Amino acid sequence: MELNQKPDNYQDLTFRDRMATVDQEGKRVWVFPKMPQGKFTNYRRIVAYSLLLFFYLAPHLRVNGDPLIFLNFMDRRFVLFGEVFYPQDFHLLVLSFITLLVFIILFTVVYGRIFCGWTCPQTVFMEFVYRPIEYMIDGDRSKQRNLAKQPMGPVKLFKRILKHSIFLLISYITSLTFLSYIIGWPAVRQLMAGWPFSNFGGFMGIMAFTGIHYFVFAWFREQVCSIVCPYGRLQGVMLDQNSIVVAYDYLRGEPRGRGKNEDKGDCIDCKRCVDVCPTGIDIRNGTQLECINCTACIDACASVMYAVNKPKGLIRYASERSISEGKKKVMNARALAYSAVLVILLGIAGFAFMNRDEVETTIVRTQGTLFQSYGEDALSNLYDLQMINKSNNPVVMDLKLIEPEGEIKIPGDSLILNKGEIIKRNVLIILPKNELKSSNTHVIIGVYREGTEVEQISSSFVGPNALDVK
Repeated sequence: MELNQKPDNYQDLTFRDRMATVDQEGKRVWVFPKMPQGKFTNYRRIVAYSLLLFFYLAPHLRVNGDPLIFLNFMDRRFVLFGEVFYPQDFHLLVLSFITLLVFIILFTVVYGRIFCGWTCPQTVFMEFVYRPIEYMIDGDRSKQRNLAKQPMGPVKLFKRILKHSIFLLISYITSLTFLSYIIGWPAVRQLMAGWPFSNFGGFMGIMAFTGIHYFVFAWFREQVCSIVCPYGRLQGVMLDQNSIVVAYDYLRGEPRGRGKNEDKGDCIDCKRCVDVCPTGIDIRNGTQLECINCTACIDACASVMYAVNKPKGLIRYASERSISEGKKKVMNARALAYSAVLVILLGIAGFAFMNRDEVETTIVRTQGTLFQSYGEDALSNLYDLQMINKSNNPVVMDLKLIEPEGEIKIPGDSLILNKGEIIKRNVLIILPKNELKSSNTHVIIGVYREGTEVEQISSSFVGPNALDVK
């Protein structure tokens, strides 16, 4: 049986020819979902408000003097949970990107769109910030629909102004918070001083972002998931019969109908699962593009099954294969194997981040320079030295020539780097003439931190041909 294929007496699949939120004429069908209640909704609420609390507080919390998260693209300095990253850590960025890509693919193959329903910013803001405000002001599903049909009057006008004013305020605060991740909260406060008459460019930028944020959550809403988001489109090629998704048990539920007839399934066709869906679909039709796996239909169906004294789980987390074969077991060998791969990938990325060099040292021979005499018996080469202190404490560094015999001279002060400091110096490497066996001599430089060797750097020393060395 193919993915989401149903018995012949189930129903046709013409629903796949159109979106749930677009009518036959191509016009928007506004969704008024009923406020969900239940076990999964409570779990999602805990996750969502934890993420929101973290989002709004992270720019203000400081670790080792830096914000918890700081993404300074202008200065190419990034702070994640107290660890500072620079362009020299680009290899870690590539590793993280590859890990994230593989993680998304494997995670979706095994667990479907759990990310969309539980942690996606679009879902978190829409379902746990904007919709609760809407429920509070406009009422639940039926009241919202009735209010939308009413002509504009004092009550409706007041509710519209109140609701959208709150929406705009939240969008404005969110925009400032987002900007704080990029330039820091102190810089945001400085930028806001004298608005709108001073720093007019910054003011207009925040207003533009506020307007976009407001537009998405006040009007565009579920269309982001159905039309804009590429992840929803990709799920069609990543899901298979073993993927765990929010699914309707059609073997148990069909044929639908009320009553106690033996030829009826457990689904009483109450449409509660449709009423609570934030994207307006009927989960009983199977996995669809618009489904974000938010579990609202699971909670709605569970409450109905409890009321009619039938077992829960008519709509549940399950795979197509487990339903078609009548199995209740969700995890299988493949799911466990993929999960192990995900853990290993995260472990490798975490290990690479935790064990990166705290002091990044780069030594290259200065371009366009040749060797120079240094006394009667030695020659010198000029090198460019750059050191970056990625640790949260001052460090004392030193350089020593390990191979061949010679010395390193560093003009200026000693190599003391404060937290986050980047120093650039010119360095002289001096070699006796009797150590030069060719025009290009391999040298090894030891990098020492407070007397302990932390790294060895290889370079080359340019000199005359061996026959010309006297």
